[in-house]
Amino acid sequence: MEQLKSRIEAVLFTTGKALQTEEIAEILGTDSDSIEEAMLDLIMDYSSRDGALEIDDENGYILQVKSEHMDIVEKLCPVDLKPAALKTLTVIALKEPIRQSYLKEIRGANAYEHVKELLDMGLISRHKDKNGRSYNIKTTQKFAEYFKLKGDAKTLAKILEVDKGITDDDEPAAQMQQ
Repeated sequence: MEQLKSRIEAVLFTTGKALQTEEIAEILGTDSDSIEEAMLDLIMDYSSRDGALEIDDENGYILQVKSEHMDIVEKLCPVDLKPAALKTLTVIALKEPIRQSYLKEIRGANAYEHVKELLDMGLISRHKDKNGRSYNIKTTQKFAEYFKLKGDAKTLAKILEVDKGITDDDEPAAQMQQ
């Protein structure tokens, strides 16, 4: 039972999302009844100690920080990005420096809202381009620290093998050939 509880704990820690008993059983290759029994025992273990973690079972099982310790989590992980803003940030990081007008072409009119949000969070910086008609946008040191990156975005893109469309002129190579 103790080994199963440890394995369940590893699953909950790694996934970081609520899982149903059946999902945990499938991941661990065991039956749902054994998972349910071990899960109840694990919940009791967490609730009986004076630690910072708990297992919540409201919408499936999830390992989380207790609410009284959330101030620490917010200090250490202050950025919570919506998926659309994260996609915009990804484009900026992979094509930086990128003109804001070009970013709008890629991500649509909502890119302006995302840029404001990302500026407020300190993840990007924005400066007028040389003709003064648009802004050049790039990621900041806070971006690199938050995502624990070393090197610049172009280096990262090469590591990830996604640099095929990235040029120093911040336009995709395909568009420049037209």
